Amino acid sequence: MVKQNQSTITFLLLPLLFILFISTKIEGANKLFVFGDSYVDTGNALNSGSYKPPSGITYPGTPAGRFSDGRVLTDYIASFLKIDIPISYSLKNSSNLQNGINFAYGGTGFFKTLVDGPNVSVQINSFEQLIQQNVYSKSDLETSLVLLNSGANDYTTFALKNTSLQAIQQFTESLVKEVVVNLRHIQSLGAQKIALTLLQPFGCLPIISSTSGFQNCIDTLNLVATNHNNLILQNVDDLNKEIGKPVFKTLDLYNTFLSTIQTMQKSRAENSTLMNPLEPCCAKDSAGVNCGKVDDKGQKNYTLCEKPELSFFWDNVHPSQNGWSSIYTQLQSSLGQLI
Repeated sequence: MVKQNQSTITFLLLPLLFILFISTKIEGANKLFVFGDSYVDTGNALNSGSYKPPSGITYPGTPAGRFSDGRVLTDYIASFLKIDIPISYSLKNSSNLQNGINFAYGGTGFFKTLVDGPNVSVQINSFEQLIQQNVYSKSDLETSLVLLNSGANDYTTFALKNTSLQAIQQFTESLVKEVVVNLRHIQSLGAQKIALTLLQPFGCLPIISSTSGFQNCIDTLNLVATNHNNLILQNVDDLNKEIGKPVFKTLDLYNTFLSTIQTMQKSRAENSTLMNPLEPCCAKDSAGVNCGKVDDKGQKNYTLCEKPELSFFWDNVHPSQNGWSSIYTQLQSSLGQLI
């Protein structure tokens, strides 16, 4: 009799449990759509160094399209959402679209950059075409998270063409206007949860901090990123007020980079055997040589640190897996507000 009652109760509870499961799924983010550059690209730049050794040496153990020794920001955000990483647009087919798509392409920006790849506007247009083809529904967009990381390559391109910093403020204003145009475009497609990263501190990148012997970040260039980010925050706030709800959120790469670097520097001051966070793991002692570059005979023209898992930067501009892991840990509270 007791067994029969238990069976009856279990039978009656099954529909309720199913409803709760579905409700929980809807409240979270079912898919992840990614736009931007190498900080979030997981496989679109097919002819780049991301598919050549020593990329991927930590994860997955072989080059796999990430500009790092292992996981990048996209990987960690997907894990936070409890989904597999979305397939890269270049590798998509009809059967691997269930987790979303990653359109990000290493080296690109909002404007035309030094890399011949699809900028953010083109990436969003590709997304819109899939929506028009009914690959993704309105419900997909409403319940999914959009991640956008770009802008650093635009500043690099600008700096190589302009010897004076006097024009930088005007460029920042024009770039932020373009960011807003793209944010509006994504939202117009039906997306309700859009995360925009703030720019990293440029002056801490090894390619810049090398001028101080990797001892200090260069504050002048950090100020460029700070001014950009402040303008972004103002415009995101205005957009949310215009829409009437917080569709757009920002992820603070600037302060998470600084915080992690400062923490690692403090630890190193107490233990000199630890790695300097401003030094790249790959190609530190190879001036003018990129990580992964080989000569005509296939011999390495770069050096590699002994323990990539202790580094913050993988190469001259990209964090290592350890770096991204540290950044993600600090971003988790912000991610919780997104879903």
